[in-house]
Amino acid sequence: MAVVAEQQTPLEGLLVDWLVDQPLLGARLPVSMLTRAQKAAELQRVISARAMAAAYEAELVLGLADDSPDTLDPPPGHPGARKGSWAADTELPGVSEFFPAELAVVLNCGRGTAAHLAHRAWVYRESLPATWAALSDGVLDEARAKVLVDVLAHTSPAIARVIESRLLPEAAGLSTGRLRARALALLLELDAAAVDKRRTDARRQADVRSYASHLEGMSTLAADLPTPVSEECFSMVDQLAALLKADGDPRPIGELRAEVLADLIRRPWDTSRPAVTARLDITADLASLAGRSGAAGEVNGQPITAAHLRELLEELGALGLRAPQHGSLAFALTDAEGRLLATATPAQLARLVRRGCRDHPDRDCGCPVLGAPPATEAYTPTAAQDAFVSTRDRACRFPNCGQRVGWTDRDHVLPHADGGETDCANLCCLCRSHHRLKTFARGWRFTMTPDGTLTVTTPSGVTRTTRPPGTRARVPEPPQTTGSPPTRAAPDDEPPF
Repeated sequence: MAVVAEQQTPLEGLLVDWLVDQPLLGARLPVSMLTRAQKAAELQRVISARAMAAAYEAELVLGLADDSPDTLDPPPGHPGARKGSWAADTELPGVSEFFPAELAVVLNCGRGTAAHLAHRAWVYRESLPATWAALSDGVLDEARAKVLVDVLAHTSPAIARVIESRLLPEAAGLSTGRLRARALALLLELDAAAVDKRRTDARRQADVRSYASHLEGMSTLAADLPTPVSEECFSMVDQLAALLKADGDPRPIGELRAEVLADLIRRPWDTSRPAVTARLDITADLASLAGRSGAAGEVNGQPITAAHLRELLEELGALGLRAPQHGSLAFALTDAEGRLLATATPAQLARLVRRGCRDHPDRDCGCPVLGAPPATEAYTPTAAQDAFVSTRDRACRFPNCGQRVGWTDRDHVLPHADGGETDCANLCCLCRSHHRLKTFARGWRFTMTPDGTLTVTTPSGVTRTTRPPGTRARVPEPPQTTGSPPTRAAPDDEPPF
């Protein structure tokens, strides 16, 4: 797939760089001055412009893919060769498996979204060139073009172009649902095997996901299932919820369905099965728990002294914080900006308070007694380092990834083989896919500051920075008036312990 780009002269290069740096031009008409008919016409023009932009976006994506050949990827048999869930989300012939990750950083989106965008652009070029041209001319909107890509992506380019030639003249006049039905009918007529492949591919990509809901304090549990199975499951949940309603339960039927589903999955009444426990990581701000504020800031800067810990234990005792039954309780101590300073259990805190400073056991000297775990000469992080990094990062730190921390590796940002220490300031959580990218993909650069701020730069020069969750950027000090002495906050203005 690799295409050799035409060589630019120095003058051409400077001109292109200048054009790329120019702000996007968007001619906008004053809406208040438009008539009703003019507003409708302008909306149609916006849809047409959006289609043309989508076509240009696909061309740019393919151009970037052409610059990313797979010739440098780990070959079969290599320890880093892709396999199983490590493989790329969507493979493009001749393109590096790491390309979707680069595209995701460029577009500031998730890898899956980038992979689907790249595959759609590939289908435009290989199978639906007339659709791509209509999109580029603004005569076919992006929603209908996506329908054709979705239906025809798994058939041969020859058959796709036949179906395209039949549907494209009338596509703009059909609803997206009707266009999909027509395309599927023609695909069944000309290539039934492609429909079966779509179904098989959909099953292979099925999963169960949990993500934050738009309702406060709620999350959505979603599963991809074959339509008959999904309907059967919903019918069962609905009928059981209706029985509860008939028995006099006053709650809304939707709430009852949700509770029935949760009970069917957890089966609290079934003691014949092995016990399964779930790990719940709950992050709560001590100042908020105490009702003092809604902002973070459990520890007022460094160092963490025995006096600090004494105050902390007194406050924890007043709040009555205890480990739940069959659970555990640990504390993350942060500074005013939310940077993690240390992690400890209540027992460890109490032991440190009793011991105090080793050098000055008889007085509150202000010496630090708790901090980040020390570095180790071994390659594998210690249990204390693992706990610290997991608490600090909470998920994969690659931009826009968010894979939960339990499924991530503890990666040396500066590789251990290159002298990188096994130290919390050089360790971060990366999911296996992004760990492989960092290890085997060429042209990437990862750097991290001691507080865990990670900066990732792609081979194309795009840089994204992620901070550990809960860390806040420092607020710049207000500019000083000429001749005025610098101001400092009084102790009462500092964040509470």
